[in-house]
Amino acid sequence: MGLKSKLCAQIEVKAKNDVFHDAFRHKPHHVSTMCPVHIQGCECLEGDFGTVGSKICWKYTHDGKEKFSKQIIEAIDEEKKIITFKEFEGDIVNEYEKWKVSLHVDEEGVKDLVGWTMEYERPNENVPELTNLLQFFIDMTKSIDDHHVNKPN
Repeated sequence: MGLKSKLCAQIEVKAKNDVFHDAFRHKPHHVSTMCPVHIQGCECLEGDFGTVGSKICWKYTHDGKEKFSKQIIEAIDEEKKIITFKEFEGDIVNEYEKWKVSLHVDEEGVKDLVGWTMEYERPNENVPELTNLLQFFIDMTKSIDDHHVNKPN
């Protein structure tokens, strides 16, 4: 049995938080145009984008290396604007067990917030926490936000 971990980040964004929910639910294949430094592509392997049970494959660059993540859309809560992805094949589950990430968008007063929660198991204490991957999600969120805020009309 692995060592369970949970890492969370919440980022205030200038673009409306619906932009993030819509992009990751219905248009993940457009994310690479919003933050090409982080995401190079997303394709639907089985099912349809935005549908629970669908399988997608992300191509991304992390720590200077090209990587991939095949994920199943595990849950969508439209009312709370939460989407949960669980990796079933890829660079993360090659080293970590039961990895999943949830995107949640929220409002706090007049602030729009994008949150990421990663849950996973490390096989032993010698395997590091995924703080650098959480930073990747933070940086990606900021790039998507910049893309929408600085987009010409």
